[in-house]
Amino acid sequence: QVQLVESGGGSAQPGDSLRLSCTASGRYAMGWFRQSPGKEREFVASITYKGANKYHAAGVRGRFTISRDTGNTAFLQMNNLKIEDTGVYYCVVDTANARVEHPDYWGQGTQVTVSS
Repeated sequence: QVQLVESGGGSAQPGDSLRLSCTASGRYAMGWFRQSPGKEREFVASITYKGANKYHAAGVRGRFTISRDTGNTAFLQMNNLKIEDTGVYYCVVDTANARVEHPDYWGQGTQVTVSS
């Protein structure tokens, strides 16, 4: 059983920055999905097990950056936030692959609200 501890998020205004953190109980490929009001859950970003490769959804590329430390924590730096970035952000891990392909553990989710 993999444990995920998420932190960060909160409220922001358009153009602001927030950072999400997620610590897993082991070292795995990690990433984030989000679910915005009225929308289906969507992929946001992921980083491989070793941290060498990063993937970002088209809608956040250039504004969001995923990274990880040498341990078991991943970070999602979110800059130039937009109202449409509002949603619940879920940290995920994929324990079977070097990159996130089929997330098998999900965090509890953290709310990000962007409003003017």
